[in-house]
Amino acid sequence: MLIQAVGAMLPAALAVALSPFPVIAIVLILSGAQGRRNGLLFTAGWITGLAITATLVAVLFGAADDPESTSSAIADWGRVVAGGALIVLGVRKWWKRPRTGEQAEPPRWMASLDDATASRAFFLGALLSGANPKNLVLTASAAASIVEAGAHDVGLAVAVVVFVLVASCTVLGAVCLRLAGGQRSATFLDSVRQFMVTNSTVIVVLVLLLLGASVLGDGLSALGR
Repeated sequence: MLIQAVGAMLPAALAVALSPFPVIAIVLILSGAQGRRNGLLFTAGWITGLAITATLVAVLFGAADDPESTSSAIADWGRVVAGGALIVLGVRKWWKRPRTGEQAEPPRWMASLDDATASRAFFLGALLSGANPKNLVLTASAAASIVEAGAHDVGLAVAVVVFVLVASCTVLGAVCLRLAGGQRSATFLDSVRQFMVTNSTVIVVLVLLLLGASVLGDGLSALGR
């Protein structure tokens, strides 16, 4: 059951990990005067937000492994709605993309990240992972998939931990690289940040459309059982 649960949630976990905004945020934080401290706190907040969201959904849909249960029906319809919403968000993001010669406005929360306080670094990480609408949908979908795969007790806890680690791999990787790599790693991470900034729209749109189609298809397939 554990292997099936991990396999079911991997696409959503990778979609969360590949979101450009947390990567941009952690690189900006790591480049600040208190970069090491704030980078660790941002990562702690990010992991906390994901863990709380995934755990709450897993508990809420604890009976979803029974295809005849109300929890299973709610989870399946939730996937249909969430998948459709992700596709709509992807199309909307592409429609509103900056045209040639236009400068994209950075999100307001990116301002002054290099001199963020310790508490702001932690809560920003938690908000970007747990309260971000896209991540909330993906985390909820992953947690529901874990439960529907039949994972319980220790297996459920292990599957949630694996989800959190996979979804956090880019943030964790950036922090570990910066702590161990010195100035050379700072240069590399800045090039990654620039790539993410330049291509953020394309990355987000692809993730939203591909995962939206996957989540929608899973929901429709489950309803047709």
